[in-house]
Amino acid sequence: MDDLKELRKQFLLHLGRAEDSSQLQNLRSRYLGKKGEITGLLKSLTSMPPADRPAAGKEINELKDFIENQLNRHLQKIHSREIEGRIQKESIDVTLPGPGSEIGGRHPISLVLDEVIDIFISMGFGVEEGPEIELDFYNFEALNIPRDHPARDMQDTFYINDEVVMRTHTSPVQVRVMQQRKPPLRFIAPGKVYRCDADISHTPMFHQVEGLMVDTNITFANLKSVLESFLHSVFTPDTPVRFRPSYFPFTEPSAEVDIGCIFCKGSGCRICKTTGWIEILGSGMVNPKVFKMVGYNPRKYTGFAFGMGIERITMLKYGIDDIRLFYENDLRFLGQF
Repeated sequence: MDDLKELRKQFLLHLGRAEDSSQLQNLRSRYLGKKGEITGLLKSLTSMPPADRPAAGKEINELKDFIENQLNRHLQKIHSREIEGRIQKESIDVTLPGPGSEIGGRHPISLVLDEVIDIFISMGFGVEEGPEIELDFYNFEALNIPRDHPARDMQDTFYINDEVVMRTHTSPVQVRVMQQRKPPLRFIAPGKVYRCDADISHTPMFHQVEGLMVDTNITFANLKSVLESFLHSVFTPDTPVRFRPSYFPFTEPSAEVDIGCIFCKGSGCRICKTTGWIEILGSGMVNPKVFKMVGYNPRKYTGFAFGMGIERITMLKYGIDDIRLFYENDLRFLGQF
C-alpha cells in the first residue's frame, strides 16, 4: 500500500510537469505500458500470498484506472489549449484593414510619349501607326535611300532577309499614309524602332515620334513654328531653340534642332560638351524625290517632316544620364515616377 501511494504521488508530480501531448504519451508508456510501473506491480502479484492477492489486485487496478483517467483528462486539456493557440495564431480579424498592395505607376517613357502625342493632337495633328517589321522599300527606297546608298550606314539595321527589315524609324508610316491619301496631311507616327546598337545612350529598341505636314504653300517657317511651340510645351516656355543645317536623304533642306542645355543653362558642361546646346531632334522640308515615289506632284505640294527619340527627351526632361535604366526594371528607379 505504501508503494502504491508513493507511485501515485510520483505520477501526479510528473503529470503536473507535462506540457504537451508527446510528454503525456511518455508518461502513459512509463506507467501503463508493457514494461510500465503498473504492469510490473500486476506481475508481482504472483509472488504474494494467495490471501492477499485480491485486495492488492483491487488497489493496483484502482491506481491503474486513476492514472488512465488523469492522463486522458490532461490530454484533453492540452489538446484544447493547442487548438486555442492555433486558432489565435491562424485567425483572421475581418475588421482589420487588408495588407494592401503596392500601386503601380506609368513608365517614364510612357509618360513622356503620351505627353508628346497630346501636345501634337492639341496642335491639330492626327496619329498614325504602321508595322514594326517593314519592307526595305518603305524603310529605305521610298525615302530616297536606294540600295548601296551611303545613308544606309547611318542606321545599323536588323535585316530579316534582303527585302524585310526591322524598321529603323517610323518614317515608313509617312510613306504608307501618303500612298493612301492625298493632301492636306498633318499627322505624327509614334512607335518602336530597332537598330543594332547598344551603349550608355543607345538601345537596340527605342521609341520615336515622327511627324509630317503636307499641303500647298507649306514653308520652313511653318516647320520652325510647330517645333518651337512643341519644345516650349515639353520643357519650358523660355527654353532656347536653334536650327542647325544638317543632312537627311528624305528632306531638303534639313536641320538638326537643338535646345539650350537644361543642366548648365547654356554656360557649358560635360553633358552639352561645353557648347551650351543639346541636340533634340531632326527635321527638314520633304525631299521632292519622296513626293514622286508616292505619286505627289512636288510642284504643287510642299511639306515638312521631323523625328525625335522619346528616350532622349525623357532623359533630358528628368535628368537621366543612362538610357539603360529604362529597361533594367529596377523599382528604385521606376518608383520615382
